[in-house]
Amino acid sequence: MTGAAGTGEMKGILHPDEQARHRSLRRLDVGPALAEFADRYWVVRWDLRGRPAYRAEVLSFPCVNLTFERTSTRTGGFVNGVSTTKYVRELDGEGETFGIRFRPGGFGAFTGCDVAALRDDAAPLTQVLPEARGLAERVLAESHDEHRRVLIEEFFAGRGRTDDPHYALVSRIVAAMAEDSELTRVDQVTERFAIPVRTLQRLFRRYVGAGPKWVLRRFRLQDAADLLAHGSPELAELAAGLGYFDQAHFSREFTAEIGMSPGEYARRTRSAPG
Repeated sequence: MTGAAGTGEMKGILHPDEQARHRSLRRLDVGPALAEFADRYWVVRWDLRGRPAYRAEVLSFPCVNLTFERTSTRTGGFVNGVSTTKYVRELDGEGETFGIRFRPGGFGAFTGCDVAALRDDAAPLTQVLPEARGLAERVLAESHDEHRRVLIEEFFAGRGRTDDPHYALVSRIVAAMAEDSELTRVDQVTERFAIPVRTLQRLFRRYVGAGPKWVLRRFRLQDAADLLAHGSPELAELAAGLGYFDQAHFSREFTAEIGMSPGEYARRTRSAPG
């Protein structure tokens, strides 16, 4: 199934209605070759010729993204590591990005790459996967998203892999972190999964590329931004529901990460033309 992204799928995208006025976003399902390791293809296109450039801001998920890009600043295939700060991409002129988002830990488990080395960085695809030489050119030469997806699936289907119980455990832990808003501390995670904290930290460094404390914090901040964008309870209630000690602590952390206070973010986001 393919189609345009709906409102419920906007988590992580800051100022979602404002962004929608500057670019299009489409998502496609992942095929069987990668379903265990990746969760979606995504396509962003923009045409701002004759209009000012736009800074698109995202609180990225703790994932590696493989992108095939054609923009005014760079063209080709890239491996983008986990971004531990707010990700900002300037959209200028005309361009497109066709990406595949791996599940947390999925890229490292499937390829054997050290994803921690890619944290807050991006590398040319062939630097990380030399056997992918020519793949970006073939993908970008295709005009249909479905044909691009087939090329990528065929490339990865030919790669050997073995079952990895450590990745399975990491996947379960990250899923719990994302879905259970009451998980706000690392000690809660270690207790629930009966895992020593040092083991948890090693697994996250190897597979996710960032520590468990940061992953928890990122999910809760994504929850906060999503609630503020679409109508939320009072800030004190919101902070308590997300596990913060108090409203002041929540506001400081939100402001440091997003660049504006929760109240300002809510006002700006809700006042943007839909």
